[in-house]
Amino acid sequence: MEENITNRAIKQKTKKITMLFMTFAILTLLFLIAVVKIIALDRDIPSQFTTIHDRSFRGEIVSKDNYTLSKSQKSYTATIRGASIDPNKRELFVKLFSIYSSMSEDDVRAKLIDKKGEYKRGHIVLSKKLTQKEAMQLKSLSYKLRKLDVFRSIKNRNGIEVLYGLDIVENGESRIFPLHDNLSPVLGYVGKDDEGGYIRPVGQKGLERAYEKHITSKKDGYLRGKRDVAGRVIHDKNSIQKLRVDGLDLHINIPLSLQRRVELMLDSMKSKLDAQEIIVGVMESHTGKVLALASSNRYDPAHITQDDIESLNPKFAEYLYEPGSVIKPLTLAIALNHRVVTPNSWFKTGYYKFQIGKRRFISDDDFFESQTATDIIIHSSNIGISQISWRVTGEQFRDGLMAFGLGKPSGIDLSRDLAGRIKSLRLLDNQMHRANSSYGYGMMVSFAQLFKAYSAFNNDGVAVTPRIIDYLEDKDGTHYMLEPKVPDLHPIDKKSANQIHDILLKVVNDKKGTGRKARYDGLEIGGKTGTAHTVKNGHYVREYHSSFYGFANDKEGHKYTIGVLVIKAKKWHKYFASQSAVPTFRNIVQILVEEGYLKPDIKEDKSVDDRDIYEIEKKEETTQPLPLITPTTKQTTTTKPKTTTKPKPKAKPNRVYVKPKPKVKPKQKPKPKAKPKPKPKAQSTLDLF
Repeated sequence: MEENITNRAIKQKTKKITMLFMTFAILTLLFLIAVVKIIALDRDIPSQFTTIHDRSFRGEIVSKDNYTLSKSQKSYTATIRGASIDPNKRELFVKLFSIYSSMSEDDVRAKLIDKKGEYKRGHIVLSKKLTQKEAMQLKSLSYKLRKLDVFRSIKNRNGIEVLYGLDIVENGESRIFPLHDNLSPVLGYVGKDDEGGYIRPVGQKGLERAYEKHITSKKDGYLRGKRDVAGRVIHDKNSIQKLRVDGLDLHINIPLSLQRRVELMLDSMKSKLDAQEIIVGVMESHTGKVLALASSNRYDPAHITQDDIESLNPKFAEYLYEPGSVIKPLTLAIALNHRVVTPNSWFKTGYYKFQIGKRRFISDDDFFESQTATDIIIHSSNIGISQISWRVTGEQFRDGLMAFGLGKPSGIDLSRDLAGRIKSLRLLDNQMHRANSSYGYGMMVSFAQLFKAYSAFNNDGVAVTPRIIDYLEDKDGTHYMLEPKVPDLHPIDKKSANQIHDILLKVVNDKKGTGRKARYDGLEIGGKTGTAHTVKNGHYVREYHSSFYGFANDKEGHKYTIGVLVIKAKKWHKYFASQSAVPTFRNIVQILVEEGYLKPDIKEDKSVDDRDIYEIEKKEETTQPLPLITPTTKQTTTTKPKTTTKPKPKAKPNRVYVKPKPKVKPKQKPKPKAKPKPKPKAQSTLDLF
């Protein structure tokens, strides 16, 4: 009995010891698991290593005369904890931050106050657009503010006292345009792309968009190594550095000195003509290098307002319109190239109403019984050019227009290059549609397309693609050339091109030429005018596009193609190309002479009449030269134009006012008395100008 009791006691004791041992083992195991888990967890202590990022920059855009037009810089954010500012030293903080950041005291104070007028206690963003210089100044201020006890410790969520200060953090890259509206909208503007909290600029229009992939680089640099107690990288054999690779710089063919003078001239002409907009271009006829591409409607890409929206798109290649009579030289060139006419071929044009379709009639403003093909261009005869277009087939005519670059992108290096529209072959096989297109109606073209097409008449039949960019450059100074997206065109042979060249000279030099106001003694000036109605809701209205495309050459071999488009001039009778686009063209030539791009060969004194042509533009409102011919001051230089124009003697009033000459009456057939001239449907006789 006693033995059983003893055995039972031993078993119970053994059981208790076993349970105690197992409990101890489990607790030990749990302890070890906890230790392992703690070891495995990331400890909230500073790492022995640190990395400093050096993010790449977008390339710069530089003018021909080495002005920086667009560049990038780092931007920084300044933040603060509202509750950490000592209330008794809040005004001191406001004043010092205002001085160091260039923000006004009122703006800084407004950041600290909420909508209820109470001071914020949480996280406050004081600025997101700090420059590198301002950021360095504010980092220095942050240290000084701590010394002045401007900040006080506050408890965080865990109840721990923490001293917060002024934090300056790099937040991205910003794009700046030092010269404001100069060369807009050609330069374009940028938007923003958020890359994990780091903001980068992205091209939206103009050159910024067209060359996005070339001026943008994602090859960031960094410096990685052991850190000291202040968090700085220790430079030793174990530190690793990778240099950043910035985007390529764009070097353009446009000199700012010339561009700015042209822009100021356009501002004056826009006001004088009360025009919606004026755009012009100047390029070397042999190379296609664009020396000026300007608009009267400009904006500051860094500060775009609601009023700037209509000006954001570069109209040089994005604005399509019916060109009018500037198409006539192309029509004649196609016929000359097919050898179906010569410059001296005669055509009967003595019609008061000339039928081109079943119920469609056209007329000319000047009555001539008959004219040569040359005279048809000089006098801008719709009747004559219609008959010339009938000498070629619809297919030949359409192929000829496309050979000049109409109906397809011009190749100009901007963000968008519209193709425009010309009539289908089915329509152009019809005489009425072919006649209608021969004088520039029923088609849509861009400024860049005609700008390119007219270069063929000053370049032996080769239409060169306008090129804004000269070359791209990397940090080592290596230059890269890009071929234009659309190659140069060969629409006509050399003989036909030179024949049109000579005819365009007569448009300017003939006494009845519509481009007479473009004359400049000692220079070879040629071109063609065009005035065409605009369309609203499918109907032609009394608003006009006036244009003049041509060339200006000197005897030293300088040859330039120049284009002018005046959009909706509202001044009475100023919408005629001869009264708007031609004087603008003449002013461009004057600027080219004063800047040394053209050198007139003047052997004899100018006649009074020739002098008056340009003097009208200067004396109409003031005796002082307008900004369009006044030497301009560059943003960073005071260099004056290479040549100056001597003041001219004042002309008599009867010479200053150029009266329209009476219409020439044909000898063969007397004109009916007081017979009103019928207006053609759809297209106006204004197109003759």
